[in-house]
Amino acid sequence: MNIDFITAILLDGIFAAVAAIGFAIISNPPRKAILISALLAAAGHAMRYFLMHTDLFTMSIAPASFFAAITIGLLAIPFAKFIHCPAEVFSFPSLLPMIPGMFAYKSILALTKFMHTTDQEASLKYLVEFFHNGSTTIFVLFALVVGAAIPVFIFHRQSFTATRSIKLLINNKPPK
Repeated sequence: MNIDFITAILLDGIFAAVAAIGFAIISNPPRKAILISALLAAAGHAMRYFLMHTDLFTMSIAPASFFAAITIGLLAIPFAKFIHCPAEVFSFPSLLPMIPGMFAYKSILALTKFMHTTDQEASLKYLVEFFHNGSTTIFVLFALVVGAAIPVFIFHRQSFTATRSIKLLINNKPPK
């Protein structure tokens, strides 16, 4: 690994962290959860970048996204226990920067071009582009959902923590 590759991984993680902060702020979580979302997004996106660009693995985007989502899900469990907040509060905003928007855009663009062309050869090209980019989008989204859900299912008790106030309200006692 050279310095340029390490720099690219770090920059990828930093940009994902910035995006995750924006996505996290929308749902108005506790301040600690916003920083954890940024940390998890940076770790997950850096993991995906590493798996896609290293000579050791060189995965395509769908399996790399799956392993990155599992990483985010596994890291979210201890943080959930630490700040007494459900893991989903910061794992979902951390996953959003990994949504394959460019593939979705290219598939819709190819579909639009397919509908407007009369040339047989171009129609076939656009149709193949549509299915390639659309299936890539679907597989990456599926990988993100399944990868984030697996740790929640494995560590079910740890992932759904409640604060003391919520526990007291459930037991019909007012919080002090």
